[in-house]
Amino acid sequence: MDPSPRGARRRHDRRLAGTLALAVGAGLALTGTAAGTAHAADVNVAKNAGFESGLANWTCSAGSGATVSSPVHGGTAALRATPAGQDNARCAQTVTVRPNSTYTLSAWVQGGYAYLGASGTGTTDVSTWTPGSAGWQQLSTRFTTGASTTSVTVYTHGWYGQSAYYADDVSVFGPDGGGGGDPDPVVPATPAGLTAGTVTSSSVALSWNPVPGATGYHVHRDGTRVQTVTGTSATVTGLAANTSYGFQVSATNAAGESAKSATVTARTSPGGQNPNPAVPRHAVTGYWQNFNNGAAVQKLRDVQAQYDIIAVSFADSTTTPGQIVFNLDPAVGYASVADFKADIAAKKAAGKSVIISVGGEKGNVTINSDASATAFANSAYALMQEYGFSGVDIDLEHGINSTYLTKALRQLSAKAGPGMVLTMAPQTIDMQNTGTEYFKTALAVKDILTVVNMQYYNSGSMLGCDGKVYSQGSVDFLTALACIQLEGGLDASQVGLGVPASTRGAGSGYVDPQIVKNALDCLTRGTGCGSFKPSKTYPALRGAMTWSTNWDATAGNAWSNAVGPHVHGLP
Repeated sequence: MDPSPRGARRRHDRRLAGTLALAVGAGLALTGTAAGTAHAADVNVAKNAGFESGLANWTCSAGSGATVSSPVHGGTAALRATPAGQDNARCAQTVTVRPNSTYTLSAWVQGGYAYLGASGTGTTDVSTWTPGSAGWQQLSTRFTTGASTTSVTVYTHGWYGQSAYYADDVSVFGPDGGGGGDPDPVVPATPAGLTAGTVTSSSVALSWNPVPGATGYHVHRDGTRVQTVTGTSATVTGLAANTSYGFQVSATNAAGESAKSATVTARTSPGGQNPNPAVPRHAVTGYWQNFNNGAAVQKLRDVQAQYDIIAVSFADSTTTPGQIVFNLDPAVGYASVADFKADIAAKKAAGKSVIISVGGEKGNVTINSDASATAFANSAYALMQEYGFSGVDIDLEHGINSTYLTKALRQLSAKAGPGMVLTMAPQTIDMQNTGTEYFKTALAVKDILTVVNMQYYNSGSMLGCDGKVYSQGSVDFLTALACIQLEGGLDASQVGLGVPASTRGAGSGYVDPQIVKNALDCLTRGTGCGSFKPSKTYPALRGAMTWSTNWDATAGNAWSNAVGPHVHGLP
């Protein structure tokens, strides 16, 4: 007896050849297609026949089976089963059948030795096999059920010591036994809700809404398929820094591929450190007017150095809901858009944040749907990329929808990264309690919110946090209304006092800079208060805001010269 590996191999080959000869002699047919006539009610009674739902409905011996995305015969998945030791990688499913009925059993196979069979038929069990192939080939046989047979086990398996086999698109075609079958798939619908999330210098994260009936999704970059996934998210890598890309996604199943989704554009980050300067602990915000209304006309380079956040007012809406653009007004005196962008870059180099403001008295940007939220995020991010804005200011004065505005801001934050500056300028009525849409939005984005500079002007009397009524123009009005935000869930660092820079800056509500300073001291130090004194101090209070840097300049920068150093000197 030859004990060598070569002798063992010869013994194994003789045993395999003898077994296969017995199988053929017993009536097992090689690859072929059986003839037969299907009735109109015939169905494929196998479930998960294409393995699109993993191994659902299938049981594989000794953990030998798994689903793979390549190679596949149809759809996006196939079975890969690997024999090992005394296990032949048998994967089986029990199907519901009708007694005294004939069924055609078939499957597409590839790879090593592959068997297909049925047992428990109540008549003659059947099997067929192939010694393997490099490409897909179909195995097929037929069986007839017994007079009382209501279920049959169908199976595939490989052969001992042989390589893995692949199987796909199994069919047990015949009369419905009451269990139904896999419905014929239809081409899935086009995916919706595609959004770009976190970006790095070399990657973009994408997500979209699930499509019923889809078993996979193709991700396309600038028209070229770059990735296939089974879930509803993907991260496209290997991208160039500071480069804009267009992404689409399509849905697939065994029936085919959907049309591509609408394109979402995302730009990778420049790389290196965050290009936006940090907002100081105590900051002064000023609105810069992109128009001439009688106030001093300024270029950004002329804005007083005390301002830490400069909100460029305003972005313009388009006919697409949620979408914004920016149009530089010739009235402000810039020779070119490039000159304006250079001023933004210079301010940022000096440690200032220049952001784009959305809304205002006449601005009306509607964000009330998933589509408009995405349009806002995409267009706002595009402006940030084009002009160098560090973030956005929300100054919508015609009503907001907190649900969709929150979605829009979160999408924008995901694109822009953690350095994005997000400010808000609600009216006093918008922040009277946590149930208002503005307050709900502020709380919903608290983790990415820089500051809420409520407008303490053009208001009239309002309730303070103690339930008393206070009139605008006083220390109490500023402190008692700020208290609502401070005790309503916002961090002190997210609360600022918004006031006009001069009597001409608003219809009503102007207060002398000394009153602003007293209110700041009252809230942060507990000194300088009026009749209302908060129960505790808020040393981290962010600071103050004014409308506008132009009206401030008109008055000789009296407001910023007085309030700016005081804000920067807070504890």
